[in-house]
Amino acid sequence: MKVHNTLSGQKEEFLPQGDEVKMYVCGVTPYDESHIGHAMSYIIFDAIKRYLQFRGYKVKYVQNITDIDDKIIDRANKLGVSTTELAGKFTQSYFDDMDALNIARADVYPRATEEIPKIIEVIQGLVDKEHAYAAQGSVYFRVGSVPDYGKLSHRNLESMMSTSTAKTGDEKENPMDFALWKAAKSGEPSWKSPWGQGRPGWHIECSAMSLKYLGDRIDIHGGGQDLIFPHHENEIAQSEGFTGAEPFVKYWLHNGLLQLGEDKMSKSLGNLVTIKEALARYGADALRIFVLGSHYHSPLTYSEEALEAAERGAGRLRQVVEIESGGGKADGGIDAESYRQRFIQAMDDDFNTPQALAALFDLARDINRASDEGYSIGAEQKLLRELSSVLGLTLKETEKPSLDVEPFVNLRKSTIAEIRKANLDKLIQGMESALSKQDIDVEDVASHINWLANIRAELRKDKQFQLADEIRVKLGELGIALKDTPKGTQWERG
Repeated sequence: MKVHNTLSGQKEEFLPQGDEVKMYVCGVTPYDESHIGHAMSYIIFDAIKRYLQFRGYKVKYVQNITDIDDKIIDRANKLGVSTTELAGKFTQSYFDDMDALNIARADVYPRATEEIPKIIEVIQGLVDKEHAYAAQGSVYFRVGSVPDYGKLSHRNLESMMSTSTAKTGDEKENPMDFALWKAAKSGEPSWKSPWGQGRPGWHIECSAMSLKYLGDRIDIHGGGQDLIFPHHENEIAQSEGFTGAEPFVKYWLHNGLLQLGEDKMSKSLGNLVTIKEALARYGADALRIFVLGSHYHSPLTYSEEALEAAERGAGRLRQVVEIESGGGKADGGIDAESYRQRFIQAMDDDFNTPQALAALFDLARDINRASDEGYSIGAEQKLLRELSSVLGLTLKETEKPSLDVEPFVNLRKSTIAEIRKANLDKLIQGMESALSKQDIDVEDVASHINWLANIRAELRKDKQFQLADEIRVKLGELGIALKDTPKGTQWERG
């Protein structure tokens, strides 16, 4: 079994350091709904964990929750709620998404705000070893104290400094030094520390949590390629500086990023499709096939066509396992063991999920053929279910809960309020009668959806794209997918 190690830039034989594979994956920062870029990473590492277990390894999997962060503070202040309330809400939403995607729970989900004592312990240790220094209530890591800083991103400190936009200022010794502890600011959550009230920096949180729950050395550390620098680079410097144990991580695995057009999908860019919206339209198996249909190192481009193809693929696999196997002829001419070996060979080669999926679809095709020819296919169907489950596929029809009318009524009313607030006179005049009827068929969900779809179409004609898109996104979160066709906008339950 071989894996591609970002640290060496090469495929290496996978040899864990003990009886248990220690695996850490960077988790969510819960300040908004998770999008399918997040789903991509967590589907990949869920499949990796499942495959390791399939191959007989015991795995201890830790995934952190960054529940204190600049983005959380900013969003909480804008909404007028506490950071605890905001992070709690979107952490639960994240877990709901992961469960819906059939992503197995990690063994531990440490939360940064609950690990302050360990974080302070690690920072103090770095200060004692002169890897860090205090300045005006903050603490910074001294990157010049690490001779091989940059070894993960394959850059040296000199080149980083020449391209850095960081400023030395009054506190830092070096513009590349990064914060381990941030002095308290008015209106922000803070904790008591040897350096005064403050809060942890982002990078030190992961080091402290990994060290606490997995020890000084771990086997696999995963995350998106956008985390290689500075986050994972800084984790190495901190962790190895604190413990003196090298390597902190034996195998660094990084997934490619999900793109929407030319840009990566991200909350900050605002070009995202939420997990809930995608699940409502396509279902969990389709999303997993979409993600795992490309190698995890590669970037992946979101498109409705690709997801629709993945949805059809999930349907084909599901139909095959639902065929009545009957008591026909015993030998269907299917070499089941060869499919198992194809699957293992693919996954042993740096978790090549596209080739593993190809083996599943070829097996499904042969099962169909054997069934048509009157052979018994029970054993082969069992194998297809087994190998599919290694990739986290349920091969079950996605259940669509009944629609509650109240959210659609509320969305309709809030849309009316937004239209009036924006003074969209032309739209108001054109839709006066509809706007005046705020209580149409309260038991009829379809009438509310049709009204919203029509309003969205009118907004688009009036070039009010932001409000139109808000309607589409909110309907998606309620399980309704809008599709623009030559015949007009149509909707369907996801």
